[in-house]
Amino acid sequence: MSDEKDPEHPTPPADTPDRPAPQKPEAAEEPDAAEARRGESSAPEGPEDVPAWKAILQGKGPRGLALKFGAPLVALLISLVITMILLRVTGADPFSAVQSMVEYGTTDNSIVDILNRATRYYLSAVAVAIGFRMGLLNIGVDGQYRLAAFLAAALGGALTLPAPLGQFLVIVAAMVVGGVWAAIAGVLKVTRGVSEVLSTIMLNAIATGLIAYLLHKDRLAEVSPGSNNIATPQIPEDGRVGPLNGFLASIGIDLPGQVYGLLPLAVVIGVVFWIVINFTRFGFDLKVSGLSPSAAQASGVSARRMIVITMVMSGAIAGLIGMPELLGASYEYSLNFPAGLGFTGITVALLGRNHPFGIALAALLFAFLDQSSDVLQAVDVPKEIVGVMQGVVVLTVVIVYELMRRWEIRLQQRAVAVELATGHDLAAETSGSAK
Repeated sequence: MSDEKDPEHPTPPADTPDRPAPQKPEAAEEPDAAEARRGESSAPEGPEDVPAWKAILQGKGPRGLALKFGAPLVALLISLVITMILLRVTGADPFSAVQSMVEYGTTDNSIVDILNRATRYYLSAVAVAIGFRMGLLNIGVDGQYRLAAFLAAALGGALTLPAPLGQFLVIVAAMVVGGVWAAIAGVLKVTRGVSEVLSTIMLNAIATGLIAYLLHKDRLAEVSPGSNNIATPQIPEDGRVGPLNGFLASIGIDLPGQVYGLLPLAVVIGVVFWIVINFTRFGFDLKVSGLSPSAAQASGVSARRMIVITMVMSGAIAGLIGMPELLGASYEYSLNFPAGLGFTGITVALLGRNHPFGIALAALLFAFLDQSSDVLQAVDVPKEIVGVMQGVVVLTVVIVYELMRRWEIRLQQRAVAVELATGHDLAAETSGSAK
């Protein structure tokens, strides 16, 4: 009948003015969109209550200044105590072992090796941290940098260009190869839903197979004279990067070994990473896409596009990992080229909380432990104990930061509950009394 009322669309009474139409269900997403558009300036002061695994990957921790500095100190103290207990279990004197490591790790030759190792670890960790910021696990950094270093070495050995064109060409080629190889995993994720963890692990295996196939005397390599080692043709003098010792000597730092000439490149990458993540629209879109893809989509940011771009950027930085060694020491890609740096970068990024400065400290710590492990055998301590020490440090820091973050969230929730119960703005009262 015509006078029946539709329960879903009730007719307003005749004696009342027309009321605005009810909002559509899609409007439920508008708060997320509004929050995303407001930017970081309007973000809450407290830590976000996000899942623990995502908070760990994205380097989230306590925001209070005291907790920020106290958490790593507490974590390092706990890890030091655990490490000394492990050394005692192995039958060694923990104090003499630590003393020997410190004395050996602070010699001039060790400092050079530590700086060179830390340069590679730092670039690897930054490449991983870019993906972590969006909640992406780029496990393929190892394959990306090895394939990039190999093809860049083959290109550099085949061409003779005047400086700095030769160095620039090799570096750009490495970044392109790394970015393209990482883009495969990004495209598979957004088009076929393939987990980046699985795809990057498989791409690591494929990269290893490609390098083994191409590193042959009948293809892109040659047998080194007087040895059984096989390598790409050496990069000519004009394509190499000299050591940094001359500059260091000019400022009064004399070191016996050769410091990588591309160490400043790692510093520049860290500064650019910090600026892009914290002070650009792209960095904000990256973090929003990682926290809530639906909110990013509502604010006009394509989470699918951000996934591909993030993987490309991560792979491009991964392509730089092998450049300090290739252009500053070996000048060729051989069977002895450093491997496994991508996996070390994961632990360094987690330890450094994805922050450029924290990653630098973590890279120096890992480089120190690797270098000083050589002296442990002299005090009857297995060298492999250093790997256990590194794992203990990472686990302790991650656990302490997560516990501190959760504790700070609880404090914030209690403060909000008290404000709702009493009707007082505790934060305003606290700041007013402080003034």
